[in-house]
Amino acid sequence: MRRALDSLYRISGGLAAAFIVAIVAVVFVQVCLNIADKIAAAITGTGLGLTIPSYADFTGFFLAASTFLALAYALREGGHIRVTLLLSRLPARAQRGFEIVTVAIALAMSAYASWFVFQLVYESFEYGDRSSGMVSVPLWLPQLPVAFGLTILTIALLDELVGLLRGRPASWDGKGENLLSE
Repeated sequence: MRRALDSLYRISGGLAAAFIVAIVAVVFVQVCLNIADKIAAAITGTGLGLTIPSYADFTGFFLAASTFLALAYALREGGHIRVTLLLSRLPARAQRGFEIVTVAIALAMSAYASWFVFQLVYESFEYGDRSSGMVSVPLWLPQLPVAFGLTILTIALLDELVGLLRGRPASWDGKGENLLSE
């Protein structure tokens, strides 16, 4: 089970990285088209008018997908910002209790958000909601990775809570905590 969950988190993080690469590719191509347009306008007096239709919409959709798909992976790798000023001053037993309560609250919030984002995806699908850009995209398509990302985060938080309750250290312990001191 541990291997399957770790694979799920890695795949989710890999998909997030792929969406970042897609953003870079779309923006790079659009910048090249803008440069070609400027050169053509300088030489001929008329631009070519080349553009990727709705490229800003697509990059926004890709950004949302990458952000939410990366949440579980970042949690497990210690990539989330944690304010430990209070926590570090507590005794070890109280720290553990505080971690358990915090993860339980995060789990409840993530599960709640996952449920309602899937409801939004279903509603967008049912009513045929579409984006308003030049390329009209069914909204459930860019909403789906957000829903999956939140659901995978919920699974990761449940995994974390079970581990903490069983006495295991948090997966993020010792990861990313001293980045500013290096």
